[in-house]
Amino acid sequence: MSIIQYLEDGKTGNQPLSTNLYAELQEDILTGKLQPGEKLTEQKICNEYKVSRIPVREALHQLEIDGLIEKIPNRGAFVLGLSAQDIQDMQLLRTSCEIQAVRWAIERITDEERDEMDETFEFMEFYTMKNDINKMQSINAAFHQIIYAATHNRMLQQQLLSYQNYLKYCNPSNFYVPDYLSVVLEEHRAIYNAFIAEDVEGGALAMARHMENALDRKFK
Repeated sequence: MSIIQYLEDGKTGNQPLSTNLYAELQEDILTGKLQPGEKLTEQKICNEYKVSRIPVREALHQLEIDGLIEKIPNRGAFVLGLSAQDIQDMQLLRTSCEIQAVRWAIERITDEERDEMDETFEFMEFYTMKNDINKMQSINAAFHQIIYAATHNRMLQQQLLSYQNYLKYCNPSNFYVPDYLSVVLEEHRAIYNAFIAEDVEGGALAMARHMENALDRKFK
């Protein structure tokens, strides 16, 4: 997917109803709209989300696999959500996976993926200059997703996409220091330059620094 398509398609696009419902329920759990311990019934979800029972069952099954809800025999499905420890652990796991991903991606990236990264970084520079934080957040995610795809490892890619999706809802901050975008741009520039130089260890170090700084910014 090109960066233009990424920005225009949004979260759900033209995906199946069950996938869209799953995404909605997942977001509502992660943002706290659905609280831990809250009971989820098929009828309640059908009424509130205006869907039929079949996509509800599929969405609940996927949420159970993800560990966001628990189905208790003879009682029903209950929201689990993520604890503070879950979030901290996920941040650390994501950091390790991001570092490995950049190593493999530098070794395995195709010419087409490299062109996509070039285009995405140009958009990153443009929206930094425009001081557009919302667009930059989307482009930031897209930049990382190019790296995930360039690993050509489906399991690592899926794991990182899951971490990225979960963590964007956890402890969101609406405070940004005045030079936030330029700092983030330079962190990504270091990663981008490692791809240009085909410097595997330089890329791993740049990603490690970026993830450490991102963690500090998120929980500051």
